[in-house]
Amino acid sequence: MKAFETFHPIVLFSFFVAAIGLSMFFMHPIYLAITIFSAISLNIALRRQLFFKDWKLYVPLFFLMAIINPLISHNGQLVLLYINGNALTVEAIMYGIAIATMIVAVMLWFSCYNAVITSDKFIYLFGKVAPALSLTLSISLRLVPRFRHQLAQIVQAQKVIGMDYTAGSFWHRIKCTVRIISILITWALDNAIDTADSMKARGYGIKKRTAFSLFIFERRDGFVLALILLLFLSNLAASFIGTTSFYFYPTFGAIKWDSGSILFYSSYFLLLSIPLAIEIWGALKWRSLKSTI
Repeated sequence: MKAFETFHPIVLFSFFVAAIGLSMFFMHPIYLAITIFSAISLNIALRRQLFFKDWKLYVPLFFLMAIINPLISHNGQLVLLYINGNALTVEAIMYGIAIATMIVAVMLWFSCYNAVITSDKFIYLFGKVAPALSLTLSISLRLVPRFRHQLAQIVQAQKVIGMDYTAGSFWHRIKCTVRIISILITWALDNAIDTADSMKARGYGIKKRTAFSLFIFERRDGFVLALILLLFLSNLAASFIGTTSFYFYPTFGAIKWDSGSILFYSSYFLLLSIPLAIEIWGALKWRSLKSTI
């Protein structure tokens, strides 16, 4: 188990709301560098092999988004060359890279969110406030990963009995594919009936029912939650006074390096580094405990 996952769901959810919310609006180069570095570091710490596997999606997506902007936007003063009479500017290229960095970073944050905020934590947070909505969202978020996992199992099982959809004649592949889809649909319908029976057995829909949970709000949760709120508010203040703003058009704005700006950069870095620092602290503690055995 990861150290960050052991914190109370309110702490975990608050961090991701702050991280994703700020990452979606900060286009300043310093903030973008901090965002992508923190998102990649936390992905490596939490997801490891899955993260490197996902780069097959992130890298092409990054370059695609970075290339599209200079092709459709010709604003800027630093012209590199002309293509069919349209200017290709440095500002448009850098703005495309900035947009691509922001979108990939947000996707990486959501990957970490899915790894940390499990369905039981989500229902614990919103089950009393909006039980129907939280249950629907929880089932929806689990739907695609469960289907992918079950599909992989079905494909492997079919390969063992000679029904490999990647080999053989064209009609053999179609027959194998239809068979796999049929098995997957049957599993989905059967699973839906099991889920409905389970919910009915547990009293879903009955008024004044109780709920059991293992989550306890400890002192460390209060400390980390207070730190997240403090740093989040400081970054909102930085945004309010314009520290997080940066202009790409008509030409690049200036990056401030005064003491106040560095202080706000540091507060943003500290905010996004909280889970990584907890993971490092947990790993060092675990290594220390193992050495004493």
